[in-house]
Amino acid sequence: MSQLATATPTPLEAPPQGPESMVLITPVAAAKVNEIRDAEAIKSEEALRLRVVGGGCAGFSYDLYFDLPTEVDRQFEIQGVSVVVDEMSLMYLVGTEIDYVEGLQGAGFKFNNPNVKSTCGCGSSFSV
Repeated sequence: MSQLATATPTPLEAPPQGPESMVLITPVAAAKVNEIRDAEAIKSEEALRLRVVGGGCAGFSYDLYFDLPTEVDRQFEIQGVSVVVDEMSLMYLVGTEIDYVEGLQGAGFKFNNPNVKSTCGCGSSFSV
């Protein structure tokens, strides 16, 4: 009998639960969001809306802005940032990490999305 047949199966670890498993925001990005919120005097009841919209040369693009939550939104807090996402966008964003980067080509939020199959040359749109 092989050792594989006699080995005791180990239980699989449960995947992370909660908002952290859906969308991640790096501490640098969270600090930038809060800096923008303060600089523009955004009301505390407005949350950071993450949205995927049709368009761009690859099919979809990201949209990020402050907005009031609606009753159909998923709401959660990540790294001290109040976030809202509509259900359609969430299915494209699960597992995405949002970072804020500064470089030679400028500064901005960068989406590291494991669901993306391809991106456009300019990096502002994607396809799944």
